[in-house]
Amino acid sequence: MMTMTTLETLAAGELGTGNVRNWLLDNIVPLVLLAVALLLLWLGGGKGDNAGVMRRLAGVVIALAIIGLAVSGAGVNVGQWIAGLFTG
Repeated sequence: MMTMTTLETLAAGELGTGNVRNWLLDNIVPLVLLAVALLLLWLGGGKGDNAGVMRRLAGVVIALAIIGLAVSGAGVNVGQWIAGLFTG
């Protein structure tokens, strides 16, 4: 009986990756950001290397901007804008 229900669900096309994506965005991304922040503080904060921490932080901010563009779907608009700069 369980196999038949599973096959009917698969045939109906009710499965998707939306819930997995939302779970990753709600749970994994904040944990990774927390780990990166703690790592930056641990690596540079204890040694007094504030310039090194800021260099690494700039890289993290750029990576977060790229992730934000990918998640929001605005990357297509940015790509069209950049292409418009060259094509007129």
